[in-house]
Parts: sequence; C-alpha cells; structure tokens
Amino acid sequence: MEMLNNHCGVTRDARGVVHVAICNAGSLNILGSPVTDAVRQGLQQLASDRNIRVVVLRGQSEKSMIGGADIKEMAKLDQASAEAFISRLRDLCEAVRQFPAPMIARMPGWCLGGGLEVAAACDFRIAAHDAHFGMPEVRVGIPSVIHAALLPRLIGWARARWLVMTAENIDAPTALAWGLVDKVAPDGGLDAEIEHLVAALLECGPEALRSQKALLRQWEELPLTESVNLSVKVFGESFLTDEPTRLMQAFVNRKR
Repeated sequence: MEMLNNHCGVTRDARGVVHVAICNAGSLNILGSPVTDAVRQGLQQLASDRNIRVVVLRGQSEKSMIGGADIKEMAKLDQASAEAFISRLRDLCEAVRQFPAPMIARMPGWCLGGGLEVAAACDFRIAAHDAHFGMPEVRVGIPSVIHAALLPRLIGWARARWLVMTAENIDAPTALAWGLVDKVAPDGGLDAEIEHLVAALLECGPEALRSQKALLRQWEELPLTESVNLSVKVFGESFLTDEPTRLMQAFVNRKR
C-alpha cells in the first residue's frame, strides 16, 4: 500500500481501480482532526488523476469503515473550535461527494455518526451482513449536522428522523430495506460484492460516468427545469471525445 500521508493509504490496479484506506486511526477508524484533514488531502490529491476509474473507500480495520468522529476530541471543544472541527468533517465529506470518479463505501462492522455521513456522500454503499449503522450524536448532547442532510434524500424524512432523533442503531437488513445501503454481502462476501459492482462500472464509458456523477450532484440541488436544460449541454459535450462513437459502434457490432 502506498501512503499518501500518515492517515491515507492507496492501492491501485491496472484497471484504474483505487482503494483508499483510512489508516492509523485506531481499530474503529475514528475521525479526529488530523485523520480528517489527511484523508481529505489524499482524496484531493487523487482527484486530478483521470486514470482513476473507480474508488473504494475503506478503513484499515475490518471492525468498521469509519466508527465515527473522535468523541474524546469533541468533549474538549468550545463554540469556535466546534465549528472548526465540524467544518473539517464537512470538507472531507465534500471531497468524497465531489470526487470525479464513482466512489464506493466498503462497510464492514460499525458505521456511526460522522462515518455514516462520509458513507452517505459516496455514490454506492456496500455493507457486510453483520454491519450496523447509527447516528448517536443526540445522546452525547450534539445534533447530527452537515452531510446528515443527505439522509432524507436517501431514505426519506421519516426514517432519517428516526435515525437522528432516537439515536438507535439499525442492522444491515434494515439498512438495505430503508435504502441506506445498496447491497448487503453474505458472510465473507463483502469484497466479492464490491468487485461485482466495480466490474459493472468498468463496463461503462469512463468519461460518461464522470459526467453522469457530476450531473447527479447538480440534480440534487437544482429545480427540475434547470436540471433538464443543463443535461442538454452535457449530452452535447460528451461528443467532444470519441467515447460515444467508439462505444456505440462496438455495441452495434456486437448486436449483429
């Protein structure tokens, strides 16, 4: 594994698939300020590499992808330092959300609080059969904020309200039923399930996927008419490369 910094390691393969690991953050991969900044910096460093086709975000430990934000650090905050702390986490989530290539959250074990916010910022979420999820912030005297705002879009207002206001955890089957995760892998099959998704993404045009991800991010925020009209220009721009012609001709030839 190549270390981009003390808390962000990467492995790459010849297909353009990159695994980004949160490193040296304890057995639950906890996000203290140094870890948060380091992972964000690592993602920003990778974002300009157009050879990257897919990113899998993972923890170094199999106990979790991200167990949450560092409660020991948060217990010492005042108003100003609290806003600085949560701004760092916001910026990490945005680095994930705005990464040009598709981002898959690899989710074994526990994914809580800030960890679930990072996962929500990913494009896809694949969970182990025994994974658990929750937003425990209100039990320690703080609200769930920043990219918890994505939860109503993912699972609806009622279920998002349940997570952030009861602080109760849910298991992997419930998360799947709610739409919080896309797939639940069978026992021992997490990496195989992720590889199945990776293979599907690699079948797609890389430039088309990048354009589609950027469009989806804008669709999240724009009114319908603006979203539709924006899409026309993006569609036309896709023909500035040879990707549509090449892949469509390959499709036509395959059907003969």
